[in-house]
Amino acid sequence: MTNAEPCPCGRTRVTSGKPAKAVALPYADCCGRYLDHGDDAAAPDAESLMRSRYTAFVCERADYLQATWHPSTRPAALDFEPGTQWLGLEVRRHRPTGDDRAEVEFVARYRVGGRAVRLHETSRFVCEGGRWFYVDGDIHA
Repeated sequence: MTNAEPCPCGRTRVTSGKPAKAVALPYADCCGRYLDHGDDAAAPDAESLMRSRYTAFVCERADYLQATWHPSTRPAALDFEPGTQWLGLEVRRHRPTGDDRAEVEFVARYRVGGRAVRLHETSRFVCEGGRWFYVDGDIHA
């Protein structure tokens, strides 16, 4: 992924022109700053972490996914399904659930083996030592 390409997470900014329109943020200005500089630039909130984790799945960055997974629930290893094509992310809701906890509801769409898949999850996050971590989530049918 190049720094100038639109970020896979789909985050946009609204232009100030008339008419105003939503423009996709480039990877470098969005999730790239966390994935490529995670030691120096932690995601500032649970939604940004969730978006960057989606982008890490798109880019098959197991190192980032492991580093942002809470140690209490982190798997020993991650495998990526060969041939997975990520199609898009929709963040439906982001809400704090405490001083250092939050939930993010999202729908991620992908295709694998010719089959379309829709993952609808409410994920739980915790902030420890100034860094957000994915803990777990509830998958919606």
